[in-house]
Amino acid sequence: MQVSISFKNIDSSNALKARVQEKLDKLDKMLDGPSEADVVLSVEKIRQIVEIRLKGDKFQVHAKEESENMYASIDAVVDKLKLQIKKNKEKIRRHLSGDKQSIKSDSFSEALTPDGDEEGA
Repeated sequence: MQVSISFKNIDSSNALKARVQEKLDKLDKMLDGPSEADVVLSVEKIRQIVEIRLKGDKFQVHAKEESENMYASIDAVVDKLKLQIKKNKEKIRRHLSGDKQSIKSDSFSEALTPDGDEEGA
């Protein structure tokens, strides 16, 4: 994975770079093809903000997290990205397997009672 890290209103730190690289290496194992990550680490007053854009062949995900600790922000944003990648992979797997579920069909089946009748009828 190709990673570009930029710092905004904060001095660059090898420890932060290493932490981001370590976390993104774990994410890289989840990805199928080559990808690139753009990471922005910034500080606004007391907020520590991490923003990551992850681009691959067939997908693009974006996550942003802010907290009072930069390391906590990095961990939280990577967790968000993991969920987005899993969701995207599951969606592709369902599509390729022919199991075409949609939100509409799920919500309609929940609106039915166990007898198969609509609730309002």
